[in-house]
Amino acid sequence: ESKVFALNGVSFSLNKGEFCAVVGPSGSGKSTLLNMMAGLEKPSRGEIVIAGTHIEKMTERQLVTFRRQNVGFIFQSYNLLKTMNAVENVALPLTFRGVPKKVRTEKAKKYLKLVGLEKQMNHMANEMSGGQQQRVGIARALVVDPRIIFADEPTGNLDSRTTMDVLKLMRRIVRERQQTLIMVTHDNHLASFADKQIHIVDGKILKIEEQYHEDEEELK
Repeated sequence: ESKVFALNGVSFSLNKGEFCAVVGPSGSGKSTLLNMMAGLEKPSRGEIVIAGTHIEKMTERQLVTFRRQNVGFIFQSYNLLKTMNAVENVALPLTFRGVPKKVRTEKAKKYLKLVGLEKQMNHMANEMSGGQQQRVGIARALVVDPRIIFADEPTGNLDSRTTMDVLKLMRRIVRERQQTLIMVTHDNHLASFADKQIHIVDGKILKIEEQYHEDEEELK
């Protein structure tokens, strides 16, 4: 029997503070690649090095610690808890880290202001638009000061105008804070927001494109 690999011969490097889009059609292997980089799936061979650390050699417990200390996630479906308001949702990852309530509340408010939601801090999920909910999701990813942020189709449930606003926000924040952002998308136009585009088809890299955006006006 010949083995079928979800990914085969995929090799690339990213710099700190870079916005990278992994782009490809459904079933191309892009989500598998994101999961491997985040330590959620293990490669059958090869290596994944993040900030000098070989994550493919880590135990499950080590991976949990690594993700908790270094990684933020932004989801397509927002994944907000409906029983919590915006501040409580953003503070949740800090709760798991044992951060005192006063500190985590202050930090959550700081990041909600950063994403432009100072007026929605006490709103529940069902009181916010999709764009606002995704901004809460971005704040929640940022609140742990991650080195690297993984975003899986982060604008998949948003209209086109809100999509542009959210993407510009994500890019501006990670650039200002020198964080690495890796976004999975099937949309070539959305991928054009990134500094680096890795095009994947059938588990293999088709091409890698690089472009650095000097200012916000370039992107419409």
